[in-house]
Amino acid sequence: MNDVRLRPLGRTDLRVSPLCLGGNVFGWTADESTSFKVLDTFVAGGGNFVDTADSYSAWVEGNSGGESETVIGRWLAARGRPEGLVLATKVSGHPEFPGLSAANVHAAVDASRARLGVEVIDLYYAHHDDPGTPLAESARAFSELVDDGRIRYIGLSNHSPGRIREWLDICADQGLHAPVCVQPHYNLMERGVEEDLVPLALERGLSLLPYFGLARGFLTGKYRRGGAEVDSPRAGTARAYLDDPRAELVLGALDAVAARNGVSPASVALSWLSDRPAVASVLASARNTDQLTDLMAVNHLRLDEESTELLSEDSGPGGSGVS
Repeated sequence: MNDVRLRPLGRTDLRVSPLCLGGNVFGWTADESTSFKVLDTFVAGGGNFVDTADSYSAWVEGNSGGESETVIGRWLAARGRPEGLVLATKVSGHPEFPGLSAANVHAAVDASRARLGVEVIDLYYAHHDDPGTPLAESARAFSELVDDGRIRYIGLSNHSPGRIREWLDICADQGLHAPVCVQPHYNLMERGVEEDLVPLALERGLSLLPYFGLARGFLTGKYRRGGAEVDSPRAGTARAYLDDPRAELVLGALDAVAARNGVSPASVALSWLSDRPAVASVLASARNTDQLTDLMAVNHLRLDEESTELLSEDSGPGGSGVS
């Protein structure tokens, strides 16, 4: 079933699937062969949006950064680029290319293009804010990449609403290409962005593409008080949500809505998120094709008003974090 209704990304000509496949696991917890299978299955199911970063997975002993981009590049070379595929990557966290100075941005984008094997990157993010570099310098550097034809559009990730607004204002004042989307930490357990970032996105026509949509795995429903241990590199942070007073309410609501729709709690959590104001697509990663099945349901599942209200009321506001 691949008749996925694509959504506009900000005020661009890009159209993306409700699920954006996160590439952070490629070259880390998913080897190349498994990564290829996940990518194949994602595309076969109608997905067209893949997200990675030049820093994935520099935190693994023996890795140097760029492993995920390299895997995706080899997949593209082996399969040929699927029609309509939207490819996103990020700069600022690679050990050899830290920060958002103009020189670094220009060097890092070429390294990413080489690893991915593409001439043009569809969406290029400033991965983390860089207080040591003037925003005007970064904004000009990214805009120059668009003018040079090395990237199509600009995104921001892990920037505060104030810094996002300042970047947008600089672009308006100087006639630069402006960011079209923001990647925030946002899910049923982390709703603080609704107070400031969501209104800003609606005001400025930005799309939101939340990461950690499953709260590091907590919203899959696998983590329960007294439950079995889960083998995952994020198990510790996921189980920490059990200390939140909302945890049992949220899990109960997910269970109820999942049973009503005949899907998994993970599918429900991502569907709720995908229908929030300003959200164009939600990021989630899969270490194997079995995990991908629940994620792919977001491309088709639409919750009724009663289900949405139950989840919204039981989760409440709060939370923050970075990827």
